[in-house]
Amino acid sequence: MNDLSNTPLESPLETATMRRRISIGLPRSCNESERRFPLTPEAVSNLTERGFAVMMEEGAAEHIHYTDAVFQRAGAHVTTRTETLGCDIVIHLAPLEVSDICRLRRGALLLSFSNFNRRNAPEVVRSLLERKVINIAIDLIRDDAGNRPFADILEEISGRAAVTAAAAMLADPDRNKGILLGGVAGVVPCEVMVIGSDFAACAAAGSATGLGALVRMFDSDVYRLRSALRSLGNNVIGSSIHPHSLENALHTADVVIATDLSCPVVVESSAESIMKKGVIIFDISSKPGKAFPGMPMVDLGVSGNNRPAKGRVCYVNAGNLVPRTAAMALGDTFITLLDEIAGCSGASRAIQLTSGLQQAALTFLGKAVNPTVAKMAGVRHTDIRFLLSLS
Repeated sequence: MNDLSNTPLESPLETATMRRRISIGLPRSCNESERRFPLTPEAVSNLTERGFAVMMEEGAAEHIHYTDAVFQRAGAHVTTRTETLGCDIVIHLAPLEVSDICRLRRGALLLSFSNFNRRNAPEVVRSLLERKVINIAIDLIRDDAGNRPFADILEEISGRAAVTAAAAMLADPDRNKGILLGGVAGVVPCEVMVIGSDFAACAAAGSATGLGALVRMFDSDVYRLRSALRSLGNNVIGSSIHPHSLENALHTADVVIATDLSCPVVVESSAESIMKKGVIIFDISSKPGKAFPGMPMVDLGVSGNNRPAKGRVCYVNAGNLVPRTAAMALGDTFITLLDEIAGCSGASRAIQLTSGLQQAALTFLGKAVNPTVAKMAGVRHTDIRFLLSLS
């Protein structure tokens, strides 16, 4: 038997010290419609115990109603925006302004949403390329089983938040009908129409049936629809998309929720005219505005927009109504991702070893590695696998 008593073992203190070299920056959101924050104090505490240094801009977490003092007790350093932007890893869900990108460390890792609808896209992307920033879109990350750990969570939150908001709006006696979504004994419940059967659609349908509403679900993908109905049970009425059935549902619906479809449904103004007065309409798809192109959009992420509007509108960005829930749900997923990156000794190595991160990369060390981002910036697209093969 070998004597291991004198074998040097890795010191936990040395490991923690090495890990502390990886700093995580949490700047305040610079986008008025993005109220979600990536981490709760509990998640920050977990990361600092693992040896990361977490730097948070003063007041960055006010939308999830945590004070700076709470984050400080969890181990975060509350500091300036410049210092948070200068960290090894920066988490900012909304698109950063060019002035902020110029303050990022060269070669830093930026974790954000894909933000394909960002303003000043060419200038923003070129700034990321000039700083050689590795920008990973968390909503595009997939695991080995094909699941989307971040996007699935966010879609579920959006679906449930849309139903919660719709119920509150319908019950508002001053600006709407003052009715319960689920009705009571002797009173017919409201009808909720869900267009699509993806993660967000199932979450919305499940919440609506839980409140007692009558739910109709439509999708052009019969196999996906069948799978959704199997998980939701007999309380949801499913149908493939036919013009006549869709029109009938629009005529009687009290709430309409549009989600992602392989063949998008476009509701023309003629179909809009048959809808009920006071109907509540949500678009929680990845590219809102396409289902109801003739309706003005109301961003629920902007403070004060969570009450019924005068006239018929389409509400978008429902997930931002519950930013604290989003932070709680995202925290564990971020911890797993950051641990994986640290375990691979950096973002470049982690991307090289993980195909799910490769698919989610937008820019990589000065190259646009996502076709959509390359087109937005008017630059040449480079296959990330080619870049990784050279490293």
